Amino acid sequence: MINSPQGLLRQLREALPGLSSAQQKVVEVLLADPAASAAATVEQLAATAQVSMPTVVRTCRSFGHDTVRDFMLALAQDLAVSGSHLHRSVADGDTAQQVTSKIVQAAVSSLTELGRRIDTEAIDRVAAHLANAQRIDCYSVGAASTFMANELQSRLFRLGRPAHAIFDAHQQLVSASTLGPQGVAFVISHVGSMPYTLEAARFARSQGATVVALTQPGTPLAEIANVVLSVTVPPDAVMRVGTEAYLAHLLVIEILMVRLAQQLGPRVAHGLQQFKQLLQTHGFDSAEYAGFTEGKKNTAEGAEHVPHVPGRSDAKGA
Repeated sequence: MINSPQGLLRQLREALPGLSSAQQKVVEVLLADPAASAAATVEQLAATAQVSMPTVVRTCRSFGHDTVRDFMLALAQDLAVSGSHLHRSVADGDTAQQVTSKIVQAAVSSLTELGRRIDTEAIDRVAAHLANAQRIDCYSVGAASTFMANELQSRLFRLGRPAHAIFDAHQQLVSASTLGPQGVAFVISHVGSMPYTLEAARFARSQGATVVALTQPGTPLAEIANVVLSVTVPPDAVMRVGTEAYLAHLLVIEILMVRLAQQLGPRVAHGLQQFKQLLQTHGFDSAEYAGFTEGKKNTAEGAEHVPHVPGRSDAKGA
């Protein structure tokens, strides 16, 4: 049994070489993403490490803890006092390669876990509401959530759905007051406790609209919504809505939009193809636009090579 007053994370790192191969797998998972591991179940840890559940239990007990719960509490406490203020997986002295590897691995781990936990029935319920809605208003507050609401509105619009993104608190209330049983208020807030947005969500629901929440489970917003698309990621060391939450929201929106397109049928796929062709002909990636920018470039280059005429004053000679 390993029992020491030093931090648990340090114990794990130092004990790793002397453990059995099965226990090494468990400890490697714990060290790769301590925050996610502290919130995981024995079954989830065993699946990630590709070992049996008794192996996870024995590994936790070998570090001086009677139960897995006690071990996880100690791990969470150690993270709270020893974690980096830059990123939960990064140590202050890590190299650029280590920082890159750890941040990418942490993001991959979070998204993989989200994929395991996502409520696909809720995804399909929301897709059905969006497919049949006469109006879809997307509410959000804050930089990250506002980006998500813009992205959602844009994606819905491309699928031919009547969607609007509303960020002003007063306008959200106006929107909520005019939504009815055929309307959807799609509220995006990872924190899920912004007072004005909560008020708009309550009002929309009181008007008979369907309220969809993209948020963490257990938030005040989740309590109000008819349908919740839950996003659970480890907390960020710096921001209230960190990169992993940002990526997780985008992933849920992507899954939802694909399911919505499937429900809407072949007509939507044809419309998306037409939209793509339109951009190729007239958009920023078209040959027409490329020729325009090339012409401007040539004009600018020509201006740079105007021959100097003696006696003439210009900007370069002034």
